[in-house]
Amino acid sequence: MRVDTTVVQTDIHHPTDNTLLWDVVRVVTRLIGRLATALERRRIKGFRDRTRSARRRMQEIQRMTTRQRQDQQTATYRELIGIAEEVIESARTALRQTRKARGKDMITDLAIAETRKEIEHFCGLGDRVTDQSRRRVLNGEQVPTAEKLYSIFEPHTDLIKRGQARSPIEFGHKVFLAESARGLITQYDVLDGNPIDEQHVVISLVRHRQTFGDVSKLYGSDRGFFSEKNVMSCKQEGVKVVCIPQRGGTKAPEREAYEKSWEFKDGQRFRAGIEGRISVLFRGRGMNVSPKVASASSYGLQPPCSPTTS
Repeated sequence: MRVDTTVVQTDIHHPTDNTLLWDVVRVVTRLIGRLATALERRRIKGFRDRTRSARRRMQEIQRMTTRQRQDQQTATYRELIGIAEEVIESARTALRQTRKARGKDMITDLAIAETRKEIEHFCGLGDRVTDQSRRRVLNGEQVPTAEKLYSIFEPHTDLIKRGQARSPIEFGHKVFLAESARGLITQYDVLDGNPIDEQHVVISLVRHRQTFGDVSKLYGSDRGFFSEKNVMSCKQEGVKVVCIPQRGGTKAPEREAYEKSWEFKDGQRFRAGIEGRISVLFRGRGMNVSPKVASASSYGLQPPCSPTTS
């Protein structure tokens, strides 16, 4: 049994407060225009198109140097936030004004109802964007990661810090995978947030026993899964070769000798195979980009195998 975690990124642009505010303004304005067209109106009374003003301020912030941002961005952000709030409030007013309006036929009525739902949805996300922008930029508050919204198109996106040199921060979902020696994905889980890897060891051992009726002979992982508790849990469950490298600290002579033994090195060579499996899932199964509804079945993964198929 070999395990690992990876990040499946969502298809979003790099999130900044100014681009998120711009997304809110342009999307809500576009939907209001779609609603007006369905109602056979040139425009909805009381709703102003502020996309040009929002775009101008977004681009102004984007072009600022680091020094200019320290002195000038607050005033521009205040204007951009005000425009976004105005658009959201005007959109909600438009919904109230047109709540009794009907289309020319049933199909049009269904389209109008769906558009109204979309407007309400993006207005709600817009409230979150304006709130976090005001707190972060204007009030200087450190907004907790769990409260942040990174995309109005993929609101389920998490921020994942993995500490890798090429991509220290990724936006998407963390996925846990476990694979058998015969190349079967026996466990998978799309995780919430960015939980530490070491918490998956005991859970994966329990799931393996439930699936196969027995414990694996070898448990292989990288050093991110290491803890003394996890090593002890594997041994207590009956795992013969616990192939989890120690993470940090000074190694005891016994531990150092064990990690130099042929069975440990052979186990680590076996563990490296799951990285190739992840590469196949990324290149051949579309797991390189997270779908809107993140689920393991969306990546083409097989259900956990039963003891009879193992």
